[in-house]
Amino acid sequence: MGAAAASAQNKPIKIGVPTAMQLQVGRDTQDAIKIAMDEINAKGGVLGRKLEMVVADETENPETGISAIKKLTADEKADVLIGGYTSGVTLAQLPHITTAKTIYLGVGAASPAITAKVKQDYDKNKYIFRVGPLNAAHQARQLVDFVSGMLIGELGYKKIAIIGENAKWVQDLVPILKKGAGEVGADVRLTEFFDSSTSDFSPLLSKVRASEAQFLLVILSHASSDTFAKQWYDARVPIPYGGIDVKSMDGDFFERVGGKSISEVAANFAVRAPLTAKTVPFFDEFKKRTGRVPVYTAFGAYDAVYAYAQAVETTKSMDSDGIIKALEKTSMTGVPGTLEFDDNHDVKAGGKNMNLLFVQWQDAGNRVVLWPKELRTGKFIMPPWMNK
Repeated sequence: MGAAAASAQNKPIKIGVPTAMQLQVGRDTQDAIKIAMDEINAKGGVLGRKLEMVVADETENPETGISAIKKLTADEKADVLIGGYTSGVTLAQLPHITTAKTIYLGVGAASPAITAKVKQDYDKNKYIFRVGPLNAAHQARQLVDFVSGMLIGELGYKKIAIIGENAKWVQDLVPILKKGAGEVGADVRLTEFFDSSTSDFSPLLSKVRASEAQFLLVILSHASSDTFAKQWYDARVPIPYGGIDVKSMDGDFFERVGGKSISEVAANFAVRAPLTAKTVPFFDEFKKRTGRVPVYTAFGAYDAVYAYAQAVETTKSMDSDGIIKALEKTSMTGVPGTLEFDDNHDVKAGGKNMNLLFVQWQDAGNRVVLWPKELRTGKFIMPPWMNK
């Protein structure tokens, strides 16, 4: 027994990573976990044990996602799961995660339904946490703040159009956004959902023009952001646009679309700015190692490794219940803000915690923070063909 216990103490702590491996969100999840693991391992690991990572490709398909969880929990015997991307996939995985009684720190999916289950049945679902991104309801509220403070308050744009792809998190978000925008004085001229496989946006862009909106809010993550930006630019649509456009968060987006995202306002959760003491060092280390600018899953993944390691160190054992209790008390400086969880094990939003930043693509692919105002790094610019 003593030898077996000693052997267990020397075994690495295994981080299982279910993610969409072919996408930048998936690559960045893995690379950020690797950076955090290397830093922690260099200091002696956790309880004297090294951290190691094993990855399973969940793609963007629920069935494949379930297989990835089964591989990581049953075959690989992962101690913790850090990952996720698509809300539909994560929701399908949850019963398999809770059956395996494995702590899951989500870093990709935004549907509020994911963590709502924690309060509904704590004993069954206490293993589920979201480190990032902000859930869709928080994102909608912060979008409303942008509409109220920036679009209406500073630019005088009351007439807005809203378009979103048909995805679970967008269906959660748009009704809250539309209602909130109306309450702060916006005139919502158009609300449209479109299929995420759409490749010709000209009919939709014609509807947006006809609505006489002054600003177009877009909500998309799986749709063709690149195609949309190019078609908007080529059609010289006389309406600036922006919102939550996940693929346009990529550091190479401006370059990828040949500069046609000029003036797009793309929400993000962190940029290379001193949001916390960890933000700039993390961005620089990530760029040094990968040559890329990290996307949002990277911030959550890096912070998740540290939050888990801290909880294990606090518990001084690998007992899941103890680690969960320690995680619930987390108050840690993270990359986008102070990481804390609410009663649903959901990441807290606003103020010192994580915020939705509204960042505009400007000349030469530079990004300027426009909102929240206290984090502003530059001025709003118009699409080039709208400059008087």
